[in-house]
Amino acid sequence: MMKNDLLRARTGCRAPLLPAALLPAALALGLAGCAMHWPWKSRVPPPPVPVNEVAIVAGVEAPDPGTAAATPAITQYWDRNTLLIDMTAIAGAGAATMTPLPGRGWPVRLEFRVVPGRIARLDVRGAQRVVFTVPQRGAPLLLRLAPSAYRPDTARISLKWSAADDLPH
Repeated sequence: MMKNDLLRARTGCRAPLLPAALLPAALALGLAGCAMHWPWKSRVPPPPVPVNEVAIVAGVEAPDPGTAAATPAITQYWDRNTLLIDMTAIAGAGAATMTPLPGRGWPVRLEFRVVPGRIARLDVRGAQRVVFTVPQRGAPLLLRLAPSAYRPDTARISLKWSAADDLPH
């Protein structure tokens, strides 16, 4: 008696069994299906949610004192435990003042996102003065403010940006 006949006799199955050569091929196809990437399996991460952790009052320096230019919005996002101040809509020269909201205080870390070519220099004044130079070309940058640049008792942080690299000191 052959091996297949013995198996049929023991199991009582009358259907023909797969030949031994087809079993590894069927197993390989089954495992290949498990490794396929399904497009609905991974989702696109949602866009960051704007927050309001510090008060930002912006005033753009207009070339003519009699004309007021519209100030683009400066948005805030959390990037883990760092408050990201998004200044990608800012271009030219301008200024803004940041103050902590009542009862909240300053976040532990602050960083600024800027677009090269739109501004050339960012001057940040809190407990210390920090001047960031922005290159003319490239992808948006994150400028991290050292925690020593502001203390918990710092009343305000002043921002001043310029399109030229010759910001007055």
